[in-house]
This record gives sequence, structure tokens and C-alpha cells, in this order.
Amino acid sequence: MKAIRSVLNYFEGMGVKYIFGIPAGSVNALFDELYDIPSITPIITKHEGAASYMAASYAKYTNGLSICVGCSGPGGTNLVTGAANAMREHLPVLFLTGAVPVDTVGLNASQELNVEPVFAPVTKYSVTVTKAENLLEEIVKAAEIAVSGVPGPVHISMPIDVQQGKVQEKAVPTPPVKKPTIPNLDTIKKVARELVNRDSGYLFVGQGARYAVDQVLELAELLHWPIMTTPQAKGVIPSSHPLSAGVFGFAGHESASTLINEGGGEVLLIIGSGLGETATNNYNANLTKDRFVVQLDFDETVFNRKYKVDAPVLGNIHLSLAFLIEELKILGASAQKETKIAENKSAAGEEYNTKNVLLALQNYLPSDSRYCVDIGEFMSYVIHHMKVKESHTFDINVHFGAMGSGIGSAIGSKLAEPERPTVCVTGDGCFFMHGMEILTAKEYRLPILFVVMNNARLGMVYHGHTLQYQRSHPTFEQEPINITAMAAAMNIPSFRIDRMEDMNEEVISGLINAKGPAVLEIALVDNNVPPMGDRVKFLSSFAK
Repeated sequence: MKAIRSVLNYFEGMGVKYIFGIPAGSVNALFDELYDIPSITPIITKHEGAASYMAASYAKYTNGLSICVGCSGPGGTNLVTGAANAMREHLPVLFLTGAVPVDTVGLNASQELNVEPVFAPVTKYSVTVTKAENLLEEIVKAAEIAVSGVPGPVHISMPIDVQQGKVQEKAVPTPPVKKPTIPNLDTIKKVARELVNRDSGYLFVGQGARYAVDQVLELAELLHWPIMTTPQAKGVIPSSHPLSAGVFGFAGHESASTLINEGGGEVLLIIGSGLGETATNNYNANLTKDRFVVQLDFDETVFNRKYKVDAPVLGNIHLSLAFLIEELKILGASAQKETKIAENKSAAGEEYNTKNVLLALQNYLPSDSRYCVDIGEFMSYVIHHMKVKESHTFDINVHFGAMGSGIGSAIGSKLAEPERPTVCVTGDGCFFMHGMEILTAKEYRLPILFVVMNNARLGMVYHGHTLQYQRSHPTFEQEPINITAMAAAMNIPSFRIDRMEDMNEEVISGLINAKGPAVLEIALVDNNVPPMGDRVKFLSSFAK
């Protein structure tokens, strides 16, 4: 059999349902073999970059390995941004790229590029396979690396002749098994004793806790401590929970900032956050000042990176929390009646602005809708104002900040959880980068609502530049484009909002009940400064 067929048989045995990417000469052998493997569906996108975001989102919401394919040369380089994004989010994505035949390397072959070193800084493993008999072995090795330890992306470059080379048929290797890092029980016991000997503290929750929501809530109720999340982790803790103090960091809430900057809190218990810039309000020193700091994470490189950690706990976060809860109970801790933390009140008003539009939109959508949020000024309003009605309902890529990533993420999320209502909140700038992926959603009949905030400018750039320099270059703006008309030209249901009165239940219901994707265009120029929190002070300081 062909070497590439042995790889696809391995994927089939692993339970792979989708392969994201774009066919081309150097990977056509792979796509040709898929004719005979109906259990695997190729998701053919309009751009490899979008395919990489879909694959990352699919990995996130299936909690497993996903596969993404690009051709040699430009196909591979188009995937690199998505690989960097997956690396930042600790998502196990296997990137496969085609390559020119081994005997033509260095001869200026079409689309020739040694892409192995290009992927190396943004993956856990990157290699070029030069012999057909080694291809499956390297794929298996890469898959295991991707899911082991700290999960992350890996890359295999496959020359055309290597893919098509003949190999002996062998037993299909067993799928990779995720082996969680077991936390040290003695460390857990020491932390438990430290916690029960202190009267107050805060839970600081990052995206690393996304698979351990129940344990986070149980721990908070046991300690009776407020919970605050990072912007990236918005969606983990329901806003209605009595101990929810909202978001700390970029576009965060006053309730959380007050606790950190002015509150007591003898302990800061960090759960699954690497304490980056957006999570810490530009590395706010008050976060850990005069506090006993405990950090739970599966990635040991986050300990003492910027802030001194008194008690680092390395291990699977779900297990670490479960063990810690058990030890606290042994020491006599018991859940108390919760007192509601000061609520972050946001209600839709009548003025036609970004805040009111997003809050009104949320009122008309199912409570379990997942909002895949792109990068733009609207992102600040989403983080600050929109409510988390149920867990796992926001996907925000503020860490790597790739414009257009929310569009691909919505498609990957919908494929991972077909029954969950899915909404992409994007902007015109992002839409012009990856908006054609609504055709991908159409071709696969994916009912996703794409909400496009159309202000005919790069809004975040406009506001940030104005705060820094008190002026904005006119090229940051553009001639307004009717995105609804673009959608109509593609036979995709759409509606354009020009005023608050246009937003109503009938309009939204018609769009979300479409058999495939739909577009809701919000034509709105909002000159209010977005609620970016301390980021506003940070940017304004440059002008002084």
C-alpha cells in the first residue's frame, strides 16, 4: 500500500472524523485516498490559515487531536500562524504539509521550501520524512508528542514521493493515549493546610481550567472565596454564580479590579493561567502583593515566570483540584451559603451603540449559545458586558490576537459540538481576511450565525492609535461595504441592522433557524472608547 494510506488507516483507527485543509499537487495523494475512507470527511476551506483555526477549535472542544493539511511552499507557510496560535493555547493539532520530491530538493522545484525549520519555533515537534517506510512511524510519534505532557501542535513535512512510496501492510498502531500528569500528593496536602489557615483569598481562573469547571466551583464554595477569570477564560464561570467577581485583566470588571487592588485576600489561588499581559492588566504588581500565591498548572514553565509563586502545583488541573478538595474536606472545610459578590450590571439601552447591540442580541439567542469572538474593538464590549449564562459559552482568542481566527473557530466549534448553537462575533476587518469561510460553512450546511460589526475601519487600531497619539491616520478607515449584499450574492441568508429598532426577535429567529450559515450585519460607527480597562491608561501614557 501507499505510505499515505497507512497514515490514513491510523487516523481512521484513531476515530478521526475530519481533516481540515486545501488539496494541491503535493498533498493530492492524501486526498485521493480519502475517496475510499468515507468515515473521514475532508473540510475544504478557502484559505489554509482558516483551516488551521478550525482544526485548533475542533481540538479544543473535542479535547483530542485534530489534523490540518497544506501543500508545499505557500500552503505550509499559510498554516504557520495557526500553529503559533495552537501553541499558545496548548492545543494538539497535527499539521501535515506536502513537499517536493526528495530528489528535486535544491533544484528550484515548484513551491519548494524547507518548511521544517519554519514550523520548529511554533510547534512541539517538526520534521521532514525522507523515506516512505518512516512516514507512519513519524506520524505516530508526532501524534503522541502532541497530546502528551503540555499539549500542543506538531508538524510533519511529507515529500510527494514519500507519500506515494510503497510500504508493507502492518497492523494499525494504537491511538495515542493522553496520560495526565499526576500532582504530588504531599504538595497538595501542604497547600491545603496553608489554605485552611488563612481566612480570605481569591480564585484566579485561566483557560487551563476549561475542563475542570465543576471542581473550580466546588473549591470556591468550599473556601467561600470570590472567583475571577482572565479575559481568555470568560465563559468558564457563569456570571450568575454568587461568587463570580467577573473578569480581571483586559476589558475586565471593576469588581475584580477592586478586589485585587484594594481588597484583602490573603491568598491568590491561580488555576490554569500563565499570567500573561492581558490576564494581569499589564503585569499589575498588586495581583500578588502581600499574598500567599498558589499556582495550579500542567505547564511547569509558567511558575515564577513574572510573579513569585509560593506553592507551585504541577499536574493535571482536574486531578489537582479534585485532590485539593478532598484534602480540604479532611481538614474540616465545608461549603457555606454564598454571599453574592458585587454584580457587574449591564443592561441594553436604547442608544444605538456596540454595548446595547450585543446585549440585545444575547437576549434573543439560546442561553447555551457559544460566542466565538474575533479580534476588534467589539471584543472589549463582549468581555466587559455580555453575560456568561452557561459554562463554555465564550471562545475568545485575545492571547495570540489573530484577526479572523474567530470565523474559523466557529466552524471548528460547530463541527465538534453540532447541537450547540454557535455564533461568530467578528468585524469588517476580520471578515475581509477570512470572511469567505462562510462559504465553507454553507457547503457543509453548518448553521452558524455570523455577526459582522461593520464600522468601515480598523476599530481597535483607530481607538488605540487615537489614545496614544491623539490622531488616527485616514487609511485606517475605508469606504463602507455592504456585507449583507455580499452574503446575498452567495445565497446566504442575511440582514442588515442600521438602528436599534431593527434588532428584534423575529429577525434573529429567522437567521438562527436557517438550514446553514446566516449573516447579521451591524452597520455602526461607535466613537465611544471601548471598555478596555487599564489598557486605556497604558495606551494614553505614551502620549505624555
